[in-house]
Amino acid sequence: MPGPRSGEHAVRSKFLLIFRGGAVARHDLSPSELQAHVEKWYRWSDELARQGRRNAGTALDNPGAAVRGHERVVTDGPYAESKDLVTGSMIVEAASLEDAIDVARTCPTYEFGGSVEVRPAQDLPDLTLVDETPAAVSSTELVELNF
Repeated sequence: MPGPRSGEHAVRSKFLLIFRGGAVARHDLSPSELQAHVEKWYRWSDELARQGRRNAGTALDNPGAAVRGHERVVTDGPYAESKDLVTGSMIVEAASLEDAIDVARTCPTYEFGGSVEVRPAQDLPDLTLVDETPAAVSSTELVELNF
């Protein structure tokens, strides 16, 4: 797995890796095949941590639900096909989008047809309330977040 490129140790940004499909979205793997694949994920994650890149992450379980639209209609699962199933995410630190893509390219998910979406994570201001009451925040301190 490539380490940080030379000169990339100084300033790092956070990137969200969104994992879709892959082994956990398939139902045709034996328990031993799945276990071997999960072990690759652990080794990969441990290597990222050793490099100081991994910040946080989690695998997702099934089933799931989606809440959509103005009426907030709930449906089973937010996905049309298993290859589109979001199976987990991880925040990593990288010097640039290209560096984060290099990290994503080393992910074990591709072995079983998975994909990784790489997105820059925004640094949000600290919205901690000093006295923990809403009155402590003035209207000029409120921030509109676009998701």
